[in-house]
Amino acid sequence: MRPPRPLTLGALVAVAALAGCATTSPDTAIDPVQQQLRQHTGATLTRWPDAQAPSAETQQRLRTLLAAPLTMDGAVEVALLHHRGLQASLADLGVTQAELAQTTRLPNPGFTFSRTTSGEEIEWERGLHLNLGRLLLMPLTRTLEGHRLAQQQAQTTQRVVTQIASVRRAWVEAVAAEESLRYLHQVHDAAAAGAELARRMAQAGNFNKLALAREQSFEADAVLNVARGERASDAARERLNRALGLWGDQLGYTLPERLPDLPATPTEQPDIERQALAQRLDVQAAKTATAQTARALGLTRTTRFLNVLEVGASRSVTNDGHRSRAWEVGLELPLFDWGDAKVARAEATYTASLHRTAEIAIDARSEVREAYRHWRHTWDIARHVQTAIVPLRQRIRDENVLRYNGMLIGVFELLADARTQIASVNSAIDARREFWLADADLQMAMLGRPTLSAGAAPASSAAADAGGGH
Repeated sequence: MRPPRPLTLGALVAVAALAGCATTSPDTAIDPVQQQLRQHTGATLTRWPDAQAPSAETQQRLRTLLAAPLTMDGAVEVALLHHRGLQASLADLGVTQAELAQTTRLPNPGFTFSRTTSGEEIEWERGLHLNLGRLLLMPLTRTLEGHRLAQQQAQTTQRVVTQIASVRRAWVEAVAAEESLRYLHQVHDAAAAGAELARRMAQAGNFNKLALAREQSFEADAVLNVARGERASDAARERLNRALGLWGDQLGYTLPERLPDLPATPTEQPDIERQALAQRLDVQAAKTATAQTARALGLTRTTRFLNVLEVGASRSVTNDGHRSRAWEVGLELPLFDWGDAKVARAEATYTASLHRTAEIAIDARSEVREAYRHWRHTWDIARHVQTAIVPLRQRIRDENVLRYNGMLIGVFELLADARTQIASVNSAIDARREFWLADADLQMAMLGRPTLSAGAAPASSAAADAGGGH
């Protein structure tokens, strides 16, 4: 009977050719993320070729964007070009791609050499061993790693989308803060002029102490509001700098003087829940994680009795020229550990994953409803302020100017009326700010978990209160 032939190097090469190899290039893992970003946001994320600096083309594009007043879309592009946190997320994808490539590599064989002496006989034995269990499970482990890479790609896309939403919110806050600060400086200039006029009239004996104190109090409040506005503007600017990933000489960029106008009409979205569930990245990531857990459960059940399986071949020769060949198979006997604990753990993990996926889907429905209603309410409020309150205040001011020209009221009555307009102007700025924040939240709610802030209190409340007593 012819003895079995041992595994040869040629056979191993044939197995390696059938197994195939995955590339270690990070671009392979990044391309699906790029496609999702272009599909959902129209944006493109640029990977740096060097960890120290972006490419020359990227640097030139960055200088072009920062040379002009930075728009919201321009701010998003700057973050995608320059934010280090996003670059780190892309590097993490490269790590997972390398781990996927590792699963396609054949396990290294083991080589043994021994020398045995028996009397005058000397025997040399050489052996070659291969982990057959790992070899047989390579297709399944490669599939699992592929699903893990897909899950991380979804998470990376969600991370980028979250950063885009943060940039939009920071940009709105920064532009609104600078716009409000410019108006507070105008209020302060008017208050300083009124206080100086009151002081001169008091020196001439034409103004009493109570009226003078009121004008001086209003000027003091205006100085305080300017200081608060500068603090708010600086903080908003720094939040935007962090969201963009800028530092050093890059911080000299300028912003538009005011926020964009409101849309002419609100958008009706009756099927917004269905759209959100179809494209929300956290829902997709949860589904991918559950599917991966299910496959891991199947792998655990398959290997519950078999953890170690090795195949080996050996060849020996004695000093008298006698040669012999042998092969062996080794496996672990499940005498004490039947794998039931591993299966129970995998089943519990799968059940928990199902519940978490359902929770994420339920929360997504609620979040997108809240985001849309908040968006619609802020549009209604901003529209009302823009079309009703501000025009009425403007009409009152025009009438008082006519009365002043006709010498029916004095300059201080005209100044007192101008102070009542402070609240309406600041209200209009705050209303537009809250609408564009809500717009950023709604865009985020369609792709991931939004911030859903109800909006801060108007920064002009102190100024409004100060002007209300005149």
